[in-house]
Amino acid sequence: MFFGSYSHSLDDKNRLMIPSKMRESLSSKLFMMRGFDGAISVYEQDAFNALMAKLEKMAFLKKDTRSFLRTQLANTYELDVDKLGRIQIPTPIINKFNIGKEVIVLGAVDHIEIWDKKAYEAYQAENEARFEDIAESLGDVD
Repeated sequence: MFFGSYSHSLDDKNRLMIPSKMRESLSSKLFMMRGFDGAISVYEQDAFNALMAKLEKMAFLKKDTRSFLRTQLANTYELDVDKLGRIQIPTPIINKFNIGKEVIVLGAVDHIEIWDKKAYEAYQAENEARFEDIAESLGDVD
């Protein structure tokens, strides 16, 4: 389970040092894909396999399903974690999601999210004030 948030910087080769508390739970092979709300999602092997199993069950005969799967899987990359605990964010991802040198890395239960720092600060400012209303609208979790 991943949680917490950490400020980090990308180096000149767009490598990101995974926070040490998160790195302990990761395998050497990760999968990066388009997230939601401007985030990049990073999954370790088991969580990625579970997600792929869910995607395989989607009805490919439906137009929206095909569109979602094509968009999502075309933006998925397999990554290696180097000996120093770094991953290299592919240039197409950097460009497509306007990721600057300053990023926020946060835990999102079964995966890690990487945000451009300014984009995350804007997202958080917008949603922080609504936190209690959002929690109430979700109801009880069993």
